[in-house]
Amino acid sequence: MRTIKSYVIREGRMTDAQQRALEEYLPKLGLSIDQPWDFKSIFGRDAPTILEIGFGMGNSLFEMVANHPTENFIGIEVHRPGVGSLLSKIGAANITNFRVCIGDARLALENSVPDASLARVQLFFPDPWPKTRHHKRRLVQTEFMSLIAKKLRPDGIFHVATDWAPYAEHILEIMAVHPSFENVAGDAKFSERPDYRPITKYEMRGQRLGHDVFDMLFRKK
Repeated sequence: MRTIKSYVIREGRMTDAQQRALEEYLPKLGLSIDQPWDFKSIFGRDAPTILEIGFGMGNSLFEMVANHPTENFIGIEVHRPGVGSLLSKIGAANITNFRVCIGDARLALENSVPDASLARVQLFFPDPWPKTRHHKRRLVQTEFMSLIAKKLRPDGIFHVATDWAPYAEHILEIMAVHPSFENVAGDAKFSERPDYRPITKYEMRGQRLGHDVFDMLFRKK
């Protein structure tokens, strides 16, 4: 059966700088979903590995990568201008603890990420698919979370943040009955934003407009 996509590729305009960054850094920092990922070989060390799904233009992910050099980071994104923008910053800062994959996160998890290998999976401000007929496209569903659980190491964390209250409630409902996870904050509760997650410009704009942001952390049992 055809897998329902949880995203739509909106390519947009690629700037010259973004294109140059893709050409220069993707051969060195890019990962393919056509083969398994050996984190020790990829990063040249044993370190906690954090995977972010859908990093957009990559501003907050760049800040996390730069501020936590003792951790390994992998970003998965389908928006090539965003990948180019992030790689431009990564290259300019000579950062070595980051790798990127352009493609479907579901396929990357299924084909490339070793079981019980990730310290944390991050999903920040995913498309809420607000129309009822599109709810099936939301990424946080029972089947997908079972895949995430399989890839997290024991006590690994799934961290999701959204500014769409109905989606936040949907996530709490899905995760409350999932056998592989427990809510770090307690049943049906939201968490405080951890210090490691930067506040994005998008988030600050939303706060000025009175939008709440909901952080939810779930630990693999």
